[in-house]
Amino acid sequence: MSSTRRATRSPPPLAAGGGAVVNTASILGSAGFAGSPAHVAAEHGVAGPTKTAAAEYAAQGVRTNAVGPGFIDTPLLQSMEKQAYDDLVRLHPAGRLGRSEEVAEVIAFLLSGQASLVPGSHHLVDGGCTAP
Repeated sequence: MSSTRRATRSPPPLAAGGGAVVNTASILGSAGFAGSPAHVAAEHGVAGPTKTAAAEYAAQGVRTNAVGPGFIDTPLLQSMEKQAYDDLVRLHPAGRLGRSEEVAEVIAFLLSGQASLVPGSHHLVDGGCTAP
C-alpha cells in the first residue's frame, strides 16, 4: 500500500504544472471477494490513496484516478478447464471477459485532456461483473 502512496505523493505532473496519473487497482479495489482478504486489502490500498492524491493535487492541475480491470481474456484464463472458463464468463452481464485493449482505452481517456473534470475516480472495466 505504501508504494501507491509514495508514487502519488509527489507525482511528476505536479512538477510539470499539471497532468494525470492512473493507478491500477483491479475490481477488488471496490468490492469484496470471499477467501481473498489480503488481496482485497491490497487493492483497496491502491484505490484509497488514489482518491486522497486527487483531493490533494486537483487544485494544482493534477488528476489522479484508478482503473479496476475485471477478468481479462488472457492466455492464462483461456488455459482453464472449459467449465471453469464458462462459469467465469457467466459472472459478466456483458456475456464475455474483457480485452486488454479495452482497459488501455479507459486509461488513455483518463490521461487525455477529455478527462479534465475527472479526478479521484475508480473506473471499473469489468463487463458488469461487480454490478449485481
